[in-house]
Amino acid sequence: MNEAWFNAASYAFIPGVVIGIAGAALGLLAGSLAPRGKAKWLVIGFHIGIIIVSLGLLALGVLALAEGQPYGVWYGLGLPGLIGVAVFGSLYGVVQRRYREAEEKRMSARDLD
Repeated sequence: MNEAWFNAASYAFIPGVVIGIAGAALGLLAGSLAPRGKAKWLVIGFHIGIIIVSLGLLALGVLALAEGQPYGVWYGLGLPGLIGVAVFGSLYGVVQRRYREAEEKRMSARDLD
């Protein structure tokens, strides 16, 4: 077995906390801005960024497992990555749809004038 990449007892919680806080921030942004059609580039960019970070964590978790890292190392990296990819990947279409609905509402209101 290789030497552990980090002390899992002290640091394995950090990736999950970071993904959780980023998810809360994304939910706040998307929930308040998407229905009004505001700051689309910010919300979509942040969403894609979280998905990319989650994919990276998942890849690191799989690599750690393949290299024989201790349970706390690969689990601490892989689980937040897996959850992040599943949750944020599935919600990407929902956020896109909210922006499309806001745009359609804006266009129909302009047509009524």
